[in-house]
Amino acid sequence: MSEPRSAPTVGQVVLGKRLLDLRERAGLSREQAGRILRVTPATIRRMEAAEVGLKIPYVQLLLKAYGITEEESDAFVELAEEANKPGWWQSFHGILPDWFSMYVSLEGAASLIRTYEPHFVPGLLQTEAYALHVLRGGAVGQTNPGDIERHVALRMERQSLLARDDAPKLWAVMDETVFRRPVGTPDVMRAQIDRLLEAAELPHVTLQIAEFSTGHHPGTYGPFVLFRFAVPELPDMVYSEYLTGSVYLDARPEVAAHLEVMDRMAAQAATAQRTKELLRELRKEL
Repeated sequence: MSEPRSAPTVGQVVLGKRLLDLRERAGLSREQAGRILRVTPATIRRMEAAEVGLKIPYVQLLLKAYGITEEESDAFVELAEEANKPGWWQSFHGILPDWFSMYVSLEGAASLIRTYEPHFVPGLLQTEAYALHVLRGGAVGQTNPGDIERHVALRMERQSLLARDDAPKLWAVMDETVFRRPVGTPDVMRAQIDRLLEAAELPHVTLQIAEFSTGHHPGTYGPFVLFRFAVPELPDMVYSEYLTGSVYLDARPEVAAHLEVMDRMAAQAATAQRTKELLRELRKEL
């Protein structure tokens, strides 16, 4: 059996999709591919879905059966070896839920991140003090302060991607509730708004506030994040989180529905320039 991982790396997701494409082009079923490796069709499905690590001997046998040249096979294997390496977030394995490991991987590989947040400032833009209060308040059943501090450290580490040369574009729509329901002391909120104002000046960051005065909007059902990637094998994906887990959506109708909602919210929310003015006004009220 291929070795399981807590969550796939983006490289594994990409190569899994490529293996699926190569198998279908070769005209082989999962049952036929399984017979080549002497494994069940379910194992082939799990490799293609990136539910398990890519075992190199298996990959080599499959590529040969799919009619891939030796040169192309060597290049694929090199990519597979790189993809099997754990991401930086694996150092937080003890506190990182399996369902969120995938999120961190996708976040780091995305070229565009669009997010709607009805309750809190997006994690990529939180100050350390703000994040600490959020995580303490939501730590149901978690009483270990050390774990909470590691969660905060993870959140701060994630923010480094916005400083990369190839940083993704971040486009966030936040409900006005984010600022009307205070997190921590007024000083914490003031520092958080200052952080948002700094981020709003970055060329790859767009912030919008959905004001109460504009009424109901289609995103009020809950928060979600839409990822877009430069890698053609990765389709747009939507991430939605609930109390004890999350769902990842990549079916075109579901992604299209979320994209339409995001576009409609962006059109209805305050412009990026108006949002800066609102943030300054909100800061004065604290």
